[in-house]
Amino acid sequence: MRNRPEWLSNAVFYEIYPQSFLDTDGDGIGNINGITEKLPYIRNLGCNAIWLNPCFDSPFGDAGYDVSDYYKVAPRYGTNEDLATLFAEAHKLGMHVLLDFVPGHTSWKHPWFTESMKASTNEFTDRYIWTDSVWEEAPGYGSLRGISDRDGSCIVNFFTHQPALNYGFYKPDRPWQQPMDSEGAMATRNAMKDVMAFWLSLGCDGFRVDMAGSLVKNDEDSKGTIALWQDVRSFLDERFPEAVLVSEWGEPDKSIEGGFHMDFLLHFGPSHYNDLFRCEKPFFGGEGDAAAFVGKYLESYRKAAGRGLICIPSGNHDMDRLARHIRGDRAKMAFAFLLSMPGAPFLYYGDEIGMRYVENLTSVEGGYGRTGSRSPMQWDASEGAGFSTGPKENYYIPLDPDSGRPNAAEQLADGDSLLNEVKKLIGIRQAHKALGNDGAITFVCDGAKGKPLAYFRTSGDEKILVVINPAKEEWTVPFEGATGELLYSLGEQPVYAAGRLSVPGGTACFWEVMHE
Repeated sequence: MRNRPEWLSNAVFYEIYPQSFLDTDGDGIGNINGITEKLPYIRNLGCNAIWLNPCFDSPFGDAGYDVSDYYKVAPRYGTNEDLATLFAEAHKLGMHVLLDFVPGHTSWKHPWFTESMKASTNEFTDRYIWTDSVWEEAPGYGSLRGISDRDGSCIVNFFTHQPALNYGFYKPDRPWQQPMDSEGAMATRNAMKDVMAFWLSLGCDGFRVDMAGSLVKNDEDSKGTIALWQDVRSFLDERFPEAVLVSEWGEPDKSIEGGFHMDFLLHFGPSHYNDLFRCEKPFFGGEGDAAAFVGKYLESYRKAAGRGLICIPSGNHDMDRLARHIRGDRAKMAFAFLLSMPGAPFLYYGDEIGMRYVENLTSVEGGYGRTGSRSPMQWDASEGAGFSTGPKENYYIPLDPDSGRPNAAEQLADGDSLLNEVKKLIGIRQAHKALGNDGAITFVCDGAKGKPLAYFRTSGDEKILVVINPAKEEWTVPFEGATGELLYSLGEQPVYAAGRLSVPGGTACFWEVMHE
C-alpha cells in the first residue's frame, strides 16, 4: 500500500456538519468551539478521526461548498484560532481532523471571480473558465453570462453561483479552452497548493476533496486529472508528507493512482450502495438484494489492489438519513456490516443514535431534499435537544419536531441502545486486525435475495467470518477441519455443531475461525 500515515490503519471517521453539531453562543448555528467541546464524546464512541464539512468564509448558498475566502473560517463558526485549537485538542486525544476542501469552484462572490469578470486583463482573468463570447455556452456545462462587462460565458460546476476554476482542458478543442500547462491553469493549481499548505501549517491533518475527479475538463479517461493530483501529492510529500487525502471520486483505480490514500464508495453512479440502505426494499430491511453491490465492490476492490482504502459511509450530508429506511435492530445490523468491512469507516453525525430524516423542510443553504438530513444534533431530551443555548425557534435548520426523537444522553445510559452497539462494534473492530482497515476480504455469499452477506476477513493468521443475515431463513456454512469462537452476535446466537455454523434469520455474527 502506498506510503501513508500509520494512523490511517485504524482510523474510524466521524463526519460533522458544523452548522448543526453544537452551538455554544446561542445564535442557533453550530460552531467550532462546540465541536471542540464534544471531542470527548466522539472519542468515547470510538471514532479517532473527523471529517469536518466546509467551514471557510462563504455566502452559504450551498452550505459552504461555495467558498469566498479559502484562508478564513466563516465568522459564524468562529476564528482561525478556534480551528487551530480544535486541531490541537483533537491531537491531545489521539484524534485527527480532515477539512473539506473544495478546489473545483468558488462562490461567485469570491474576490477572484470579481476580478475575473472585469473586461480588462488582470491576474485573475484566467482563474475561471470563460468562453470568448457571451453568446457561446460551453457544451455539456451550465454557465453564467450577462453579469459583467467581460464578454463571455463562465462555466459553472453545480449551482449557478459556483463558477468553475480553471485547471485546463486535457484535450482543448475550442479557442477559449486552455491546456493544462497554460499560465492560468497553473496559477489556479498553485493557488490551491498554497491553501492546503496554510491549513496544514495550522495543524490540519489533511483533506477530504470535493469532486476530486472533475477538475480537468475534456478529460474522458481522467488522465489529466490523475496527473494533476500526482503533482499535488508530490508537493505534499516534499513539504507535508503526513498529509492525508481522501477523494470524492468513486473510481479507486484512478484516485489512488493520483495520490489519494482513500476513495469513497459513492451513493450515486453505479456503486449499488443504495441497494443496501436507501431504496424501496433495502438489503438490511430483509427483502432486498445485495448481489449487484458486491459485484461492484469487488470490482473496485480489485482495482484498488491494496494500494489504498475504499471507504463506505453510514451516510453523509448529501443523502437521506440511514434511519429514514432502517431502524431498530436493522440499524444495528447495518452497522455490523459497516464496521466489519475493509477501508476506513465513516459515521455521519447522529447516525449513531438513529437520528431521523426530518420531512418536508424548506430548503436551507441549497439543501433542498438534503435539508432533512442536516438537522441539529440531538444531545439530550430537553426542548432544544441540547443543541444550543438559544431558543429552538432560532435554530438555523429546524430541529426534528418528534417528541420521541432519539438523543445521545439517553442512549449512553441504555446498554441496549444503538449508540452503545456502535461503540461495541468499533471496539471489536479495533481489537482484531482482521476486521480492520487493511484486513483482506473474501466473500462467501453475496447477499442475493433471500441470502446473507457473508465474508471472511483475514490478517496474518487471524481469520474471522462475518455473517449479516437480514432474511428470514437460517443460513449454514460448513467449517471443514476448523472450529471457532463467537466474537459478536446480534439477535439469536449462531449454533456450531458437527463442523457447521448455522446462523438464524434476522441476525448477525462475527465468528473467529480456529483450525483444529
